[in-house]
Amino acid sequence: MAKAKSIYVCTECGAQNPKWQGQCPGCGQWNTLVESVAEPAATGRFATLAASAGKMQKLGEIDPREAPRQPTGIEELDRVLGGGIVPGMVVLIGGDPGIGKSTLLLQALAQLQPRQSTLYVSGEESTEQVALRARRLQLDCGDLPLLPEISLEKILATLREVRPAVAVIDSIQTLYSEALQSAPGSVAQVRECAAQLTRHAKSTGTSVILVGHVTKDGALAGPRVLEHIVDTVLYFEGDTHSSFRLVRAIKNRFGAVNELGVFAMTDKGLRGVSNPSALFLSQHAQPVPGACVLVTQEGTRPLLVEIQALVDMAHSPSPRRLSVGLEQNRLAMLLAVLHRHAGIVCSDQDVFINAVGGVKIAEPAADLSVCLAIVSSLRSKPLPPKLVVFGEVGLAGEIRPAPRGQERLREAAKLGFEIALIPTANAPRQPIPGIEVRAVDRIEQALDALREFS
Repeated sequence: MAKAKSIYVCTECGAQNPKWQGQCPGCGQWNTLVESVAEPAATGRFATLAASAGKMQKLGEIDPREAPRQPTGIEELDRVLGGGIVPGMVVLIGGDPGIGKSTLLLQALAQLQPRQSTLYVSGEESTEQVALRARRLQLDCGDLPLLPEISLEKILATLREVRPAVAVIDSIQTLYSEALQSAPGSVAQVRECAAQLTRHAKSTGTSVILVGHVTKDGALAGPRVLEHIVDTVLYFEGDTHSSFRLVRAIKNRFGAVNELGVFAMTDKGLRGVSNPSALFLSQHAQPVPGACVLVTQEGTRPLLVEIQALVDMAHSPSPRRLSVGLEQNRLAMLLAVLHRHAGIVCSDQDVFINAVGGVKIAEPAADLSVCLAIVSSLRSKPLPPKLVVFGEVGLAGEIRPAPRGQERLREAAKLGFEIALIPTANAPRQPIPGIEVRAVDRIEQALDALREFS
């Protein structure tokens, strides 16, 4: 029997190479080539698509219709999806093993099943395992159709026969197509199975939810093109040892990106958290140095997060700069701005920054709160207990505005905060009841305002 020929496929762009090399010639990325089985040339697999190809139309002649949304019954999941599930929508959800992906989707199908036809395709667990999970979670889903199958052709045949409104595929890495020779989970199999399921969803209106594995770096396993094929990409975040889970949308063709859903893992599954700001604020018996409350914006939701800083004398020639939940390179930039424009010297100090609760903050509006937390820790002087801060710090020392400043201030006032230190451009035209706003233009003015507050 002839030995199967191997090729090397790039996980980023899908380019094929006859031999391994460190850099992909197609996209220039390093260490992205993985070994795969060379597939024979396909004939006629996509021939039926030509007959169903759409006719050319002018954009002005098309009458767009708002797609109806079907709520899942889980408020936090609906928020991340943009309001619910759209017919023909393809969702890819990824996360670490055991973080709660299958649990959340089983809960969602249990809520949808009385109102919509559903199908749960399990490629990793047996029917007994899924039934035990449903019993443990005390879900009323006795009529939920369950298909234990990993063959793509058999799954597509079942979807055409049953025509469910919502189908969950758990997971895409376990499926294989008989048209390909490579093993399940390979680049070719994942790409082919995802493309076929997406094509079926668009042609029939069935909403398909795919569960994806992640690599040790936290990125979705398989080719990068997988994220481009689907309509929505959701990521589970949070420590598996903690009871809280965060679901973030990083791509959504039917809603806002960077929406955040907050869940608490209980003995009866994942439950939405109505006031997520309470998770990210530490409860101190008395004010402590190095703690500053930030009003961040996650999608359309303002969240209050406590930023903690610890500045300590360095015990090595190279002081450490460590940031958890915030960008580490930005920390080095902020330390340089503090040194140049405010005279705050940390060159002989170790600086550690942490966002409480395991949340990851990517927006630059956290700059001002990081700077104030560092100064508070360095001087061993607590900030005012009812103070909230937001604003971007530029290299020239200026404080730049953050988007949706009014919503941030209203959220802070609702939670009982009394003082806000914000950029001048975000100052409200009308006073907001319950909160005193202090607007600043530069980092020096922000530090002077702290002396006045104390």
